[in-house]
Amino acid sequence: MILGKIKFQCTIFTLVVTAAFGQWRPDPEGHVDFTSSHLPIIIINADQRIVDSPRITAAMKVIDNDDGTRNSIADARYTYDGRIAIELRGRSSSQYPKKQYRLETQDDSGENLNVSLLGLPAENDWILYGPYEDESLIRNALAYKWSNDIGRYAPRTRFCELMLNDDYRGIYLLVEKIKRDNNRVDIARLDADDVSGDSLTGGYIIKIDQESGENNDGWRSERGVDYLYDYPKPDEIVRQQKEYIKKYMNGLEAAMSADWSVDASFLDRIDLSSFVDHFLLNELCKNVDAYRISSFMYKDRDDNNSRLIMGPIWDFNLSMAKAWFPEDAGVYIGWQVDYRLLRPSDGAQPPLWWEKLAHHAIFENTAQARWNQLRATTFRQDNLFADIDNFVLLLGDAKERNFTKWPSMLQNGETYEAKIAELKQWLTNRLAWLDANIRILATVDHSAAIDLKLEQNSPNPFNPKTTISFSLPTATAVELAVYNATGQKVATLARGTYAAGTHQVIWDAAHLPSGLYFYSLKTDAQIITKNMILLK
Repeated sequence: MILGKIKFQCTIFTLVVTAAFGQWRPDPEGHVDFTSSHLPIIIINADQRIVDSPRITAAMKVIDNDDGTRNSIADARYTYDGRIAIELRGRSSSQYPKKQYRLETQDDSGENLNVSLLGLPAENDWILYGPYEDESLIRNALAYKWSNDIGRYAPRTRFCELMLNDDYRGIYLLVEKIKRDNNRVDIARLDADDVSGDSLTGGYIIKIDQESGENNDGWRSERGVDYLYDYPKPDEIVRQQKEYIKKYMNGLEAAMSADWSVDASFLDRIDLSSFVDHFLLNELCKNVDAYRISSFMYKDRDDNNSRLIMGPIWDFNLSMAKAWFPEDAGVYIGWQVDYRLLRPSDGAQPPLWWEKLAHHAIFENTAQARWNQLRATTFRQDNLFADIDNFVLLLGDAKERNFTKWPSMLQNGETYEAKIAELKQWLTNRLAWLDANIRILATVDHSAAIDLKLEQNSPNPFNPKTTISFSLPTATAVELAVYNATGQKVATLARGTYAAGTHQVIWDAAHLPSGLYFYSLKTDAQIITKNMILLK
């Protein structure tokens, strides 16, 4: 899926090592003489290069004047001035020149130190998210706000501007890291000696995600779903707790795989309202990673709540018209829960139980009623647009500094104002589609999923000709197209209704330069995309 993220593929990012004090400094895209901001300012100084693992120690200062005066890097009043442990975060986003960071506030001896940063509840685990793929800068902040507005905890956020080793890095979003905490995911604490009775039953946080960073481990369920331990952490969870949560999830999957025409016992195992809200938030935003990546769920102790709760939501930078693949960008129709129908060859799929649940009549009725309620309140179009306008106003002149620092975020004459207008138009279209289709969730016919086959081109690499084969079980209308690494369509190799069977197309790329290309086979129900290399 990383191949679908086009923007960074041609970006060159280097590190300049300075002689003084052994410090490292990122080589900037653009230079900004940064002195002050109406937003809070975070200043980080590190004597080593910040990497994905292990974490390194650094110094952090936070300037957040609460008296209405503008924040200045010359200020000597700090709301935090101390030690942190910091590392890179994000698997694909680590390839962007504007990095994302995970940090932990610490005391002088290196122990966790709970502090309030930028007015958020005191804790020690934080995320510094730097919008890069998202030109609006606000998609994550919007999604998390909407979740909290409808009563579902999502990480709280504050916008700020970041200085790293005397280098201005642009607009960042300070985000609460998802974790068990009275002010975050408020479930029972689970200690190593909680190995029997009611204390063994919770709380747990698990997730479906890519394995990256340190301290990651999990298991594959009986239905083939890969889950990761999030709380307790892999190096803290004990054998009895592993066995309990595995058995619990296997039982839930078995109930969800039953013949639901006669068995709705799955309702005894899940907090249905949380699943519905999670579904509506992800579908409203058409989050590309919904259900299958960065997907959290948690279970409290039985005497608090014995049902599995879905959420919190996480990572919405590729949502609201943003997508992995260029042909998916701007698409406002379709259910993300049916991703398997769209891209069956993708290795990261929503659990089959999510697909079955979303199209069950009980779920449909509950989702429709909740949607109608939210469309009259939080999800009213004027309310959603007001949230967008308020965030844009909040960012103020910091936006210009950010795009001066990262000019590659806006290309080919694009403007920030145009990107916000596109976001609003997409939301208008998405709301209309959801209004029309939320009533017919249970009628979606999954038997329409055609078993398409798109073969790897041969030869590959090639120069200048290559053969592409695809197979159809029935007569089907298809389009086979080729895209370059910037997402531009460079050739249409097949279009129209083709008979059942195998078809071959020869592509001659003599007129094109060497490089990475994508070829995509599309029907009304599915898209399959592969890549190939032209090497002259």
